[in-house]
Amino acid sequence: MKAVRVLAGADGGRIEVQDIPIPNPGPNEVLIRVRASGINFGETVYIREHRSGSPMTAGVEFAGEVFSVGAQVEGWREGDRVMGHGRSCHAQYVVASPFALMPIPDDVSWVDAAAFPNVFMTAHDALVTNGELKPGESVLINGASGGVGMAAIMIASAMGAKPVIASSRSADKLARLAEFGVDIGINASQESQVEAVMAATDKRGVDIIIDFLGGSVLEDHIQSLAVKGRLVNIARLSGEQYGRLDLRQVWLNRLKVVGVTFRTRSEQERIDLIQACARDLLPFFREGKLRLPIDRTFQMDEIADAYAYIQKGQHMGKIVLIAD
Repeated sequence: MKAVRVLAGADGGRIEVQDIPIPNPGPNEVLIRVRASGINFGETVYIREHRSGSPMTAGVEFAGEVFSVGAQVEGWREGDRVMGHGRSCHAQYVVASPFALMPIPDDVSWVDAAAFPNVFMTAHDALVTNGELKPGESVLINGASGGVGMAAIMIASAMGAKPVIASSRSADKLARLAEFGVDIGINASQESQVEAVMAATDKRGVDIIIDFLGGSVLEDHIQSLAVKGRLVNIARLSGEQYGRLDLRQVWLNRLKVVGVTFRTRSEQERIDLIQACARDLLPFFREGKLRLPIDRTFQMDEIADAYAYIQKGQHMGKIVLIAD
């Protein structure tokens, strides 16, 4: 089968499409014939960091059909259309845990299904599990035009958040985000986040902030939160090191600051995350309320172009790799 392989190098990894054997599922695993897989910015970071070790197959989310099931697997059978989360899926076949799979509705394409698992799992974990979202609470999402940011917008809107606030440095992107559930847009290149948030919440502040920027925005975030507010950090696009943290304000307003990542989760924690996402979001997915726009698709032999494209940061929505 064809697969996108990450090869180690002293100055960072590189990618190459290779022919490798089809993997064999164990008794508790499922073999999936991959039809499409989502591409995420985090994969480019992994490639840069792969300076030693054996070659690895890239990819973390996929859509396809069950090709075979292990002897002890229940609930799935050959031919089932599934989407799921699992490493090494930028390939024509992937082995996955049966608990990491979700059914694809009949009217959903392979491409749309491949765009769902990773971003909606990540956004759900940040917004619902760690952010403890309740209907009627307010949410601010910064850097909101990326895949996870847009997923968080749609989840917040579907689950009754009010208002849903998004910030971006692009007026054009803010205008497009309105159709996905944003009530108020903040142009970060022209407006004060704190002032805009207080105006939108009657000076109360927001209950939850989903943060992709890190570094330069910590002080504004702390000042933008309501009493008992939650700041959930997913990425650090503006820097790894936070600015000054006003602990008195954290203490006085009883704030929570939480970091989320897949990197330090056990396999059981990953499965629990997938199952929680499926429980809460699949009904909305079936109803068509949770669909990311597809910015662009690439064939597997175009993977280098796909990674170069996502690194530019100019896309809006998902980029998907076609496995056929």
